[in-house]
Amino acid sequence: MKIGVFTDSYKPYTSGVVTSITTFKYELNKLGHDIYIFAPSYPDYEDEEEKVYRFFSLPAPTNPDYTLAVPVHPGLSMLIKRLDLDIIHVHSPFTMGRVGLHNAKRQGIPLVFTYHTLYDQYVHYVPIAQDLAREITIKYSTNFCNQCDHVIVPSTEVEAKLKELKVKAPVSVIPTGVPLHKFQNGDKEYLRKQYPSIPKDNKILLFVGRLTKEKNLGFLINAFNLLKKERPDTTLVLTAQGPLEHELKKLAVSLGLSLEKDVIFTGALPFDTLVNVYFSADLFVFASLTETQGLVLIEAMAAGLPVVAVKANGVIDMVDDGVNGYLTGCDMEEFVSAIKRILVDEETYASFKDNAYKKADLLSSANMAKKLENVYLELYEKSRPKRMRKYHVIDWIYRLGS
Repeated sequence: MKIGVFTDSYKPYTSGVVTSITTFKYELNKLGHDIYIFAPSYPDYEDEEEKVYRFFSLPAPTNPDYTLAVPVHPGLSMLIKRLDLDIIHVHSPFTMGRVGLHNAKRQGIPLVFTYHTLYDQYVHYVPIAQDLAREITIKYSTNFCNQCDHVIVPSTEVEAKLKELKVKAPVSVIPTGVPLHKFQNGDKEYLRKQYPSIPKDNKILLFVGRLTKEKNLGFLINAFNLLKKERPDTTLVLTAQGPLEHELKKLAVSLGLSLEKDVIFTGALPFDTLVNVYFSADLFVFASLTETQGLVLIEAMAAGLPVVAVKANGVIDMVDDGVNGYLTGCDMEEFVSAIKRILVDEETYASFKDNAYKKADLLSSANMAKKLENVYLELYEKSRPKRMRKYHVIDWIYRLGS
């Protein structure tokens, strides 16, 4: 099949959405499908991959790394007809999602939407009238879902949320899988080689994600500070970039933590390097309250890392409490206590590590891509009679004219 993917973010930008798109693209290509990406452009970035169509874009005012596509692409309608797309899959209800919706409806192509984000939980980026913004966002995203032929969600919690919002479109829970083939080998000494200031016997706690308000990183750094007083043989590594980097570094320093051996910011890293980061850590820690899936949790498990995470949306489906990690309330003392329990108990640590591998295997990218493929095939088969009638009419008009 030929699948057109419309997204508000893509390479070189790094995010869970971009990771999801690239992961599914790789697996669907292996299954014999052609994927065409329609995405914003980025300054000084040239695509090396084929079948990527860029829209003119402008930097986002609140995040200079992010660009906003101008939803105008001369000849787009003719391009989509020429590509003869079988499915259009959008990854946002906003700019590029609307472009995908418009063209799907106009050309009678089945429309799939992945509901990656609980959009109403991001209204803190709106400077005024946040309650009104939340209400508008909920109504908008619900209406968008109901214009789609199928909605994909990354967790059962998001599925329940959409049912609560009266979404009528069919919904399937298909998390982004982990590309296990990239986790066959990893350098367990990578972080210590890159940061020789980390004491040799320290246990390394790892966070991977964006440095943004919704990731609850102030909580994480303060919790680590509490841990450090009882376990000085620990280091927190934050592999991420984002608008709060300066503020979070300032917080760490104000707590008396060293940015060379206590709390280390690596910046964003390419995925192949990130795998080494996972392998060279001892424990994955996660405090976000707004995840829809928390893909990094499964990536960490693919490297055998037990997890300590705040129990929240998108985390519960990924972490099995007491099996491959611990889930806690949003309470620093409880969070720190869970970390200490894992670090001090070698038997529990070994059991969690083994179960982490098993969980990652269940959620492999190959398995998840096959589930998505089944959704595509079902929609394609349903649309065939309509599309055949359309082609017959066009053929009839052509014959009549000749």
